[in-house]
Amino acid sequence: MGTLTEVNSSTVSVNVTADALQLVLADGREVSAPLSWFPTLETATKAQRENWRLIGDDEGVHWPAVDEDVSVASLLRLS
Repeated sequence: MGTLTEVNSSTVSVNVTADALQLVLADGREVSAPLSWFPTLETATKAQRENWRLIGDDEGVHWPAVDEDVSVASLLRLS
């Protein structure tokens, strides 16, 4: 039997609010974590937070302006 992270953890949407990091995955799951878990993103400007790109076959997110990476697998383990 597989784990949930094996279903399809590709990211299709990323949103960073004042309080949370929110991802929508290809399989329909929505993952959200408090922004306080990511101090670099928490202190980044709105423009820096909005400047992201998908990495690793869409299984991670990178913010180049603040050199921050977040993997979907780590969010699923922490949530």
